[in-house]
Amino acid sequence: MSLIKSQLIQNITDLNPHLYIKDVERIINTIFSEITKSLAEGRRVELRGFGAFSVQHRKARIGRNPRTGAAVEVEEKYIPRFKTGKELRIKLNSSTNSQPSKPSTDEAQ
Repeated sequence: MSLIKSQLIQNITDLNPHLYIKDVERIINTIFSEITKSLAEGRRVELRGFGAFSVQHRKARIGRNPRTGAAVEVEEKYIPRFKTGKELRIKLNSSTNSQPSKPSTDEAQ
């Protein structure tokens, strides 16, 4: 299951009934826009306990078209990176983490 922004806003509103949906939406949009703006300026964004966003530079290079095998020039680019924080990593890997189990091949038949 994935969580989309509208679901995040609804979850926060449900947990905080004293907040209006439009106020929560404005807060979430402000947080995301500040993270985006900081990354666009080349700065690192760290959310303690959650993780850190940073920007990685990729140099221009010569790549290959997988279909034809022809050489293709790939321009330089910047890509966002996310590194999880220690607390998030611990929570994800804890033994009490209830991951949905995949059906075995016997159950699928």
